[in-house]
Amino acid sequence: MKKLTLLIATLLLIAPRVSADEGMWLLPMLEKLNIKDMKAKGMKLSAKDIYDINANSLKDAIVIFGGGCTGEVVSSEGLLLTNHHCGFGAIQKLSSVNYDYLKNGFWAMNNKEELPAEGLSVKFIRHIEDVTEGALAGVVDADTEVQRNEKSKQNIKQITTEYEKNNLGKTVLVKSFFGGNQFFLFSIEEYKDVRLVGTPPSSIGKFGGDTDNWMWPRHTGDFSVFRIYSNTEGRPAEYSKDNVPYQSPTHLTISTKKIKEGDFAMIMGFPGSTKRYMTSYEIEKTLAQENPIRIFVRGERQDILKKDMAASDRVRIQYASKYAGSSNYWKNSIGMSRGLKKLNVKSKKEAIEANFTKWANANESRAKYRTALPLIEESVKESAKSDKVTQYISEALLRSVEIIQVSAIARNLEKKEVTPADVEGAKSAIAAFYKDYNEATDRKVAKSMFKIIFDSLSTTEQPTYIQEQIAANFDGDVSKYVDYLYDSSIFANQAKFNAYVAKGDFSTIASDPAVKAREDIYKTNNTYSAMSAKYRAQFAEGHRLFVDGVIKMDGDSKTHYPDANFTLRLTYGNVLPYNPADAVTYNYFTTLSGIIAKEDRSNPVDFTVPSRLKKLYEAKDFGEYAENGDIRVGFISNNDITGGNSGSPVLNGKGELIGLVFDGNWEAMSGDIAFEPELQRSISVDIRYVLFIIEKYGNAEWLIDEMTIAN
Repeated sequence: MKKLTLLIATLLLIAPRVSADEGMWLLPMLEKLNIKDMKAKGMKLSAKDIYDINANSLKDAIVIFGGGCTGEVVSSEGLLLTNHHCGFGAIQKLSSVNYDYLKNGFWAMNNKEELPAEGLSVKFIRHIEDVTEGALAGVVDADTEVQRNEKSKQNIKQITTEYEKNNLGKTVLVKSFFGGNQFFLFSIEEYKDVRLVGTPPSSIGKFGGDTDNWMWPRHTGDFSVFRIYSNTEGRPAEYSKDNVPYQSPTHLTISTKKIKEGDFAMIMGFPGSTKRYMTSYEIEKTLAQENPIRIFVRGERQDILKKDMAASDRVRIQYASKYAGSSNYWKNSIGMSRGLKKLNVKSKKEAIEANFTKWANANESRAKYRTALPLIEESVKESAKSDKVTQYISEALLRSVEIIQVSAIARNLEKKEVTPADVEGAKSAIAAFYKDYNEATDRKVAKSMFKIIFDSLSTTEQPTYIQEQIAANFDGDVSKYVDYLYDSSIFANQAKFNAYVAKGDFSTIASDPAVKAREDIYKTNNTYSAMSAKYRAQFAEGHRLFVDGVIKMDGDSKTHYPDANFTLRLTYGNVLPYNPADAVTYNYFTTLSGIIAKEDRSNPVDFTVPSRLKKLYEAKDFGEYAENGDIRVGFISNNDITGGNSGSPVLNGKGELIGLVFDGNWEAMSGDIAFEPELQRSISVDIRYVLFIIEKYGNAEWLIDEMTIAN
């Protein structure tokens, strides 16, 4: 295995014909793989300016924001920018009918007015190291995939323990790359006191809503402002009124210069997941099963949520974040299926597979690679049935029916011996859950979701206890069963739960209808998940061999980058327009004039323009951010991004901030599987529009004064 590791390392060090748009590059490899090409296209920085293991560099201004986004530090006082949709959950939690920050926005006028965002944290990557040799120590070709995984797991545990022992205050994450052929260590420093500083109203931050999501042209002011706090010694700390703004050793400088077509642009952030080595067999399953299930189930739930949200401000606030999180991936799946079919991605993958098979068969030394595609094909086909069951259960019940979720929070009360700490912990967690819960809405969702389960799965695939209950006690009527569930369970609302807890006797909680339903659902899900387990190991082996073989097959003709896995990456390219269809050309920027023209009173949820923004437009009160008598709102570039990159900084050749990326375009939604260089574009909000909204709309000029602006 040492030879394999060295060969992969050698391939990574080769840098022929690197594409300037496609690629999510690891920072420690920039010097060897990318920097010459980047400089030729306009980069003014060195690789060490971006990532330096011995000194502060640009990477120290980039953070993981929350659980799945990127943010960037823009002042020495820990001021942070990210997308509005990334901060949306925190903004929603802080909102109420009386303080509706989703609808009205929020702007602190000094540090004291900044709002603690409970549960929100940011993570800095302090060090990145290739630990492949240590992670694969003792692994040999004769090992089964299970044996291989167990050995690497133990090795990684040892590496992690040793590193954290020698680097107090840091946590370590070791991630696999290239299908498990390479491993990198990431040293993380987490700050848990993060506060909301400013956010535009949703009519700006989500302008276009579901209608424009994943679309260009786009006119969304998708940004929000937070601040990182530390203890008085500058170290990470839980929230305290005594904490102080984080003194950042590095922050981004902002450029207000005109952004021109062809300008160099790079993006640093945490792309979540791509599958660029996906085979035709997986694409077939995605198109025939995975995406249709997701689109159908989420669409049904979203219709219910949308109606209830439109009828009540309280419900709108409670379900705003839940709806947004569901609808984003729902529309992504619709666009992905469209793109895969229209761009004929499956046939392109089949061509790669044919070449791979020919290459593997051409030399006996490549014999082990001949099993890769058969392993993948069999595992995908054989696991399809059980995966269908677990996906339906996950989407329709575990993700959607909240009475099941809230019952799981109280699991400690189901023990034989319940301590006072168990009770207080459950009460606190469940109270937080009920803040964003509406029984009537959840009951409607449950009726729809249980019906989907019983219509879509055979009787042998359905949760057994629930199926028997409905047949024996409710004449086969799912709706009657759901009414019984909510009428009888202590988890149907907070009043019922509090009354039950007040009695102090938890001996009957295990017989609660929601608890029994949850146990039955999890039992069924676990049963079918176990059926797929051996195929997951088989797939992992085939995928690892396929990726390794493709790298060897391509040799010096192509430099490969690893699939995204929510680790710090850099992509670079250019600001460019594109042609989505015959005789259609999209410009590379949008303007405030476009926002005014796009207002649609028939669709006030997506296309309402705030009156204050209209007044600023009519008065042409644009300050120093105007260009040709208007304000530029968004722009596009051919950078390679995916989910997780949301909030990532778009930087010019000097490393100055010119925008925040927030989306991809509809015509290239299959890009996570196959990059489309002529079509794929990253959509970003122009930093000048961000500054304009902060200063002119939010009257928060003090934040502008805090930033470093180059021009």
